[in-house]
Amino acid sequence: MSVLVLALALGAACCLGFGFVLQQNAAQRAPLSDFLSFRLLIDLVKVPRWLGGIALMVVGMGLGAAALGQGELSLVEPLLATNLLFALALSRKQTRQPLGRQGWAGLFLLAGGVTAFIVAGRPEGGAATADPVRQWLIIGVMIGLALLLTTHGKRSRLSSGPVLLALAAGLLYGVQDALTRVSGQKAADGGFAELLTGWEPYAVLALGVTGLVLVQSAFETASLRKSLPALT
Repeated sequence: MSVLVLALALGAACCLGFGFVLQQNAAQRAPLSDFLSFRLLIDLVKVPRWLGGIALMVVGMGLGAAALGQGELSLVEPLLATNLLFALALSRKQTRQPLGRQGWAGLFLLAGGVTAFIVAGRPEGGAATADPVRQWLIIGVMIGLALLLTTHGKRSRLSSGPVLLALAAGLLYGVQDALTRVSGQKAADGGFAELLTGWEPYAVLALGVTGLVLVQSAFETASLRKSLPALT
């Protein structure tokens, strides 16, 4: 495993985790009438703390894209998942609330799972080209599941809704990261001209904005400890 890839991925996870905490701090004060609406983003963009969280997330996504460009998706993604560790550490310092046995158990399971996957699984790259039918099938299933979860989450926004919305956003962000990897390869092979003629960068943007609305709606209606693990 490259030290550069490790540093980029963990740096991205740190920025993402801290950014999520700032976003949740701001989103929980937003009016509930903005739930699952693009108006929520319009309201939040006026809050400096939220903008700071978005800035950290953008930096994290940039570092994550660099890591994905240098390393394999199956290696980088588990490292990015450690953003939960950084987020809960900062959230605990802010609220001064103990994580409890369940919280600590979850953190150790995440850290242990990532370590075991990388060390024992030895993830390696797959084929250079993918079957288009298989690719579209996977994308369709992920987006379909996200839509189904969002529909159910909208009906139960104050009970299980935040977890379902965060899970839906996590599915979309997973597809987004995979397409980011593809976009990086296209840019490296054919330059930005070839990149801009493909559909992938526009799909990355659309998935990012949609996922952002879902995440902020989850943050608006639940604590970070309830919503972020599902997203991660």
